[in-house]
Amino acid sequence: MKSSSVGRLSDRVALGVLTRVVPPALVDEVLVECARVEQRHRLLPARIVVYFVLAMCLFAGQGYEEVARLLTQGLDLRDGRGGLWRVPTTAAIGRARLRLGAGPVRALFERVARPVAMPDTPGAWYRGYRLVAVDGTTFDVPDTEANAVFFGRPGTSRGTGGAAYPQVRVAALAECGTHAVIAAGLGPLAVHETVLALGLFDRLEAGMLLLADRGFVGYDLWQAGAGSGAQLLWRVRSNLVLPVLEPLRDGSYVSEIVAARDKHRREHPARVRVIEYALGAGGEVYRLITTILDPSAAPGIELAALYHERWEIESALDEIKTHQGGRALVLRSRHPEGVEQEIYGFLLVHHALRDLMRQAAGDGGHDPDRLSFTRTLRIARRHVTDQAALSPLTPDQSPATSPRGDPRTPAPASPTPRQPARDQTQDEQLGPETPRAP
Repeated sequence: MKSSSVGRLSDRVALGVLTRVVPPALVDEVLVECARVEQRHRLLPARIVVYFVLAMCLFAGQGYEEVARLLTQGLDLRDGRGGLWRVPTTAAIGRARLRLGAGPVRALFERVARPVAMPDTPGAWYRGYRLVAVDGTTFDVPDTEANAVFFGRPGTSRGTGGAAYPQVRVAALAECGTHAVIAAGLGPLAVHETVLALGLFDRLEAGMLLLADRGFVGYDLWQAGAGSGAQLLWRVRSNLVLPVLEPLRDGSYVSEIVAARDKHRREHPARVRVIEYALGAGGEVYRLITTILDPSAAPGIELAALYHERWEIESALDEIKTHQGGRALVLRSRHPEGVEQEIYGFLLVHHALRDLMRQAAGDGGHDPDRLSFTRTLRIARRHVTDQAALSPLTPDQSPATSPRGDPRTPAPASPTPRQPARDQTQDEQLGPETPRAP
């Protein structure tokens, strides 16, 4: 299908239904901010490279040239100068990614990533608090000298040598009710996830309740989280000293934590409330601490039941690594700059998918957790290869831009992605999953 108006190909390449979240106007704005505006006409201008990186993370496992074909499939491939645009070679795409760098993709993620739950989104709230969680993970990267030197590699169980692949460590902050990742940081494997997490806490705000497992508890990190205005609910290790300062009527008690450097003098304690419970008779004892000191504002039994929502961030990270990236994922970038670019590309595509799912769930009155991520991923892939219907796209006119200029809200005349076409198969609709067995 050819466009009725011939212009630069970069004005027509988009990301299918995900273009609503990452519109061309926003991409262009970020490219200007990052000083990546093209000085001359290229086969792969910066905007196309941005969309290529995102398509690369949507079609993980496909080669560079195949991703380029999928991204431009169905479009008028005239280059605006009378010639035909040709699919670039793998080497040319690699050089274009290097020119772009990680900065624009990271900046684009930071502009797009935000909580997406509405006030009536099921599972996203507790007594008016937006539920968010922090966690860390690692990604395998290609075994090149540059990656091995910069990121490092884990040891083996035998204690000799290192693992087959270097690894990059990632910390993420996600909204529990929608699985939308709203902040992320990465670094070498030697950097602990708590250090990376500290850099994410500027995205916390009053009205949030942050959940974390026992690997994150530390006085400085706790104080940083509490200082953001958010409330905290974290699990702590069983050997942490928590003196009972004041028993409370719901069975919890007021205590305090101190920094390791202050454990003897205890001059700067942070007051916390402790909830202890066991799962079943003789089961493992859980100890939670929270900044919510008033038991009437958050009864201990409710907080104990709420803590399991922390697992939602692990599900979100699994969606990225296992479903979006494919099993046994090894990133394709052979240099640290490309690794950072690729990871933020994965996060950006995942956020766009999760935003789409939240909107579809809200319109249908469903819990976003009841929609299939894998099915949504398949739909997004199909729509990229069918994006000729979106042409022509220009910086000033795209289906993702409303008459008011809000790039996040589709214009009324634009087709709604969730409405299947006449020949669209049933599994392309974002309906709820088949109910799972308890």
